[in-house]
Amino acid sequence: MSDNNILLEQSGAVLTITMDRADKKNALTSAMYTGMTEALVAADQDGSIRAVVIRGHTDAFTAGNDLGDFLKEGLGLDSPVMQFLRQLVAFEKPLVAAVSGVSIGIGVTMLLHCDLAYVANNAKLRLPFVNLALVPEAASSLLLPETMGHRRAAELLMLGDFFDAETARDYGIANEAVDTDEVFELAHRKAQQLADKPVDAMKHTKQLLKQSYRQSVEQRIADEGILFAERLMSNEAKEIMQAFMGKG
Repeated sequence: MSDNNILLEQSGAVLTITMDRADKKNALTSAMYTGMTEALVAADQDGSIRAVVIRGHTDAFTAGNDLGDFLKEGLGLDSPVMQFLRQLVAFEKPLVAAVSGVSIGIGVTMLLHCDLAYVANNAKLRLPFVNLALVPEAASSLLLPETMGHRRAAELLMLGDFFDAETARDYGIANEAVDTDEVFELAHRKAQQLADKPVDAMKHTKQLLKQSYRQSVEQRIADEGILFAERLMSNEAKEIMQAFMGKG
């Protein structure tokens, strides 16, 4: 599958989902969200797949949402991005992220739903929602404080500055920060380790790990989505985004 800028490659029991829009630093369109959602749904149903890796390219994991596409499509509770977020939460098999280069917005928040995440030393991560007159998404307003405490979460979400791979590791967003030429191989190797484990025990372990906060995460995704959609239509957000895209 490549017509929606999502590449799928299965090696043994590991499926790799690659965001493949390099000329736009993998900025995500509605079609790309749909492609990833469909890939995750199919992977959950395919007994030959036991683990999934999600990645981008060396210079970009993803630059976040394609703002032009996002403003055109809008954000409803059944929009492609919301379907993707809900599928991330519902996904039953091990999910591993390999992050290299630019990783912005959902490029960071989706990592909170991965079981393992590895970040290259060239990574530049950012949560710029407030800077765009928006609010957090993907339940990051819940999961980030749970992961790193309120002050560190506020630092990332309210200041919206870039942070590096070591910070991502130290704040609990990533398992390891590694050399750029190692990150994809490492993520695949870890995914293969997970795929080699007993299938049912792995599935139940993941369910148990998420059991205490699953409903809260689903509710927070919905709550954030409502506010995000309202903010997206605000004059404040439109002016900032139009200026960002060189239209204002």
